[in-house]
Amino acid sequence: MAGSGITRRLGWIVVLAVGVVLFEIERRTLINTGNPNYVPSLILLGAAVVPASFVSFVYGRRLEYGVDAGTLLLIAVLGGVLGTVVAGVLEYKTLVTLGTLPMVAVALTEEASKLIVPLAVLALRRYRSVADGLLVGVASGAGFAALETMGYAFVVLIVSRGNIQAVDGVLLLRGVLSPAGHMAWTGLTCAGLWATAQARWSGRSIAGFVAIFAVAVALHVAWDTVGTTIGYAVVGVFSLTALGVVTHRIAVQSRRLAAAIG
Repeated sequence: MAGSGITRRLGWIVVLAVGVVLFEIERRTLINTGNPNYVPSLILLGAAVVPASFVSFVYGRRLEYGVDAGTLLLIAVLGGVLGTVVAGVLEYKTLVTLGTLPMVAVALTEEASKLIVPLAVLALRRYRSVADGLLVGVASGAGFAALETMGYAFVVLIVSRGNIQAVDGVLLLRGVLSPAGHMAWTGLTCAGLWATAQARWSGRSIAGFVAIFAVAVALHVAWDTVGTTIGYAVVGVFSLTALGVVTHRIAVQSRRLAAAIG
C-alpha cells in the first residue's frame, strides 16, 4: 500500500519527464530533417505535457478520489473541445454584436464554458465528493489550456513563417503557466460547485459558489490585463495558493469525517 501511495504521489514526475523527452525528440527530429509532418505532434506534446503532469500531481495528493484515470482523460478531452468551441462561438457573437470584446466578457465566457463537462459529470455520474469536483475541474481546465495553447502555437507558426523557436517560446510560456491559469481557476470553481451540490443547493452554498466563480473570473481578467512577467507571477502565485489552501481544507475535512465515522 505504501509503495502504491508513493507511486501515485510521484507519478507526475514520470509524466513530466517522459513528456519532455518525447517533446525534445520530436523537436530535434523536426530541426534535423525539416519535415513538417512532425509539427502537429510537436505542438501537441508541447501544449499537453505540463497540463497532464499537473493533473497527475493533483491526483497524487492525499485525497480520496472516486474518479479513475480513464474518466479524467475523457473529461480533459471533452472539456477542452467543448469548452474552447463554445467559448469561441460566444466570443465571436459578442464581438459581432458589440463591435468589441471586453476582458470581462472573455473571462466570463471562458470560465463558464469550462464548466459544461463538469456539470454533466456532476449530473450523470456518482462522483460526489468535493475532492472529485476539484480533480474534475483541474482536468477540464487542463484540456482547455492545452487546446488553447495549441491554437496560439499554430498561429505563431504561420505568422512567423515556420519559425520553430517562436513556437517553442509560446509552448514554454503557456505550458509552464497553465497550472496557474485555467487549471487552478476551474479546479477552484468545480470544488465550489461540488460543495454546493453536497449542501443540497442551499441558498448559502449557491452564494458561496457564485463568489468563487466571481473570483475565478476576476483572476482571469487580471491575467489577461497585466501583460508583464511580474504581473503573471503575482496572479499565478495567488491562484495556486488558493488552490493549495482549498486542497488542504478538503483533506482536513475528509480526515475529520473519516475519524467521526470510525
